[in-house]
Amino acid sequence: MAHITRRDFMYSTAWLAGATASLPLMSSVRADDQPAKKGSASEKLRVCCMGVRGQGMSHVQGYANKHNCVVTTVCDVDSAVIGKAMKHIETAQGKAPKYEKDIRKVLEDKDIDIVSIAVPNHWHALAAIWAMQAGKDVYVEKPVSHNVSEGRRIVETARKLNKICQTGTQSRSQAGMREAIAYLHAGKIGKIRLARGLCYKRRPSIGKVDGPQEPPKTMDYDLWCGPAPKKAPHRNTKNGTVHYDWHWFWDYGNGDLGNQGIHEMDKARWGLAKPGLPKAVLSVGGRFGYVDDGETANTQIIRFDYGDTDLIFEVRGLPSDSPYPGKAIPKGKRGDNFVGNVWYGSEGFLVCPNYSSGIAFSNDGEVLKRFSGGGDHFGNFVKAVRSRKNTDLNADIEEGHLSSALCHLGNISYRLGDRVPFAKKPQPFMESKEAAKVMDDMLAHLKANGVDTTTTAYSTGRRLELDTKAGTFKEDKAANAMLTREYRKGFEVPSKV
Repeated sequence: MAHITRRDFMYSTAWLAGATASLPLMSSVRADDQPAKKGSASEKLRVCCMGVRGQGMSHVQGYANKHNCVVTTVCDVDSAVIGKAMKHIETAQGKAPKYEKDIRKVLEDKDIDIVSIAVPNHWHALAAIWAMQAGKDVYVEKPVSHNVSEGRRIVETARKLNKICQTGTQSRSQAGMREAIAYLHAGKIGKIRLARGLCYKRRPSIGKVDGPQEPPKTMDYDLWCGPAPKKAPHRNTKNGTVHYDWHWFWDYGNGDLGNQGIHEMDKARWGLAKPGLPKAVLSVGGRFGYVDDGETANTQIIRFDYGDTDLIFEVRGLPSDSPYPGKAIPKGKRGDNFVGNVWYGSEGFLVCPNYSSGIAFSNDGEVLKRFSGGGDHFGNFVKAVRSRKNTDLNADIEEGHLSSALCHLGNISYRLGDRVPFAKKPQPFMESKEAAKVMDDMLAHLKANGVDTTTTAYSTGRRLELDTKAGTFKEDKAANAMLTREYRKGFEVPSKV
């Protein structure tokens, strides 16, 4: 990891204490804290979609000629990927939008009201902060940050400038999920003793390459790197994976824990009704089943200790059986994608196997209640932009920050771990009956996928105790240093707001 000075460290670890000083980043754009529109539903809101490949297309489709919004600008560092978005917008609105590669040019346009961000994780915080300082409201994809400190900076910026900032965890706007969580909070399955988040999503090997690769000629790679180190791509670009495989490199992504997993992490924490951070975290795992250039874990377990309850999260990147208990949930089927959550209470359990539905069971496995129904996350955001009330948001940036922080904490523990034989199990896991069972299940899962656990080592992460008020780790300089990162000149995420 890059060296961080004591001064930078002291600023970065004050992320929960708040700050009062403003730190303008660009003098050429509007930085007032007044809403761009007065709230009238008859006034069109002008939107810039930043990043339009993959998930970014859902943003384009969520605003173009909807909710009385107009997408006036598409911003993407690669001109080769914008065609689908430009065509959709022109068809929906009758006019093609403006195209810019550089978000800084976009933010000079004072007529833009909203910046909707769907770019790689390392850009989320800086883009959101720059946009709000330029007078825009922001929708930012999950995880909202690349590290813990960045998330707090976004929250502080939104609060100081009275901006509306929504997190892209769409489950919070799904009627079925909202009803299921309300059922939990009403005590319908008793006191919750455990939440489990599940990200069983097959991720094939990204392969190995002999050396650094050339980025696409249509891409401004310096801009793509932005706040992160400018390193030549070292990944297989044969199928255009330069646009996706960044997820598996620490400089830019956070593994599947911060990719698909953040959705389930957010729901797990939401169901527990925990407003802050846990007392301690411990993560174990590794990258198994193949040897490639990827850095992040494809098999990982994280235990978050909240004192009276645990949150246990599991990532599996190899094919797995359905993990869900209950008569109405299919079991024993090998497959690629099983994501969701289970909450265990004193009087039953609740299973939510997707973004918008759930089933509550008694302890005997009988169905108590079913939940289903969709929603419109972009519509919820636009409603809050017009009302100027962040309390109207289903996924306010504070919620996004806390859930993203859990992913980062788990990865910090994992990355600081020692490689040990599978025969040596981490004692803090063995203290929890549920965590010990999940550990055993992980071993069975690896064996089923041909991994020789008698000769393979894994990372047994460092158990990290948290000072939840200060937002730092107790007596662990190495872990505290990983709450932030060094930034390239001109792309610094502010250490104070």
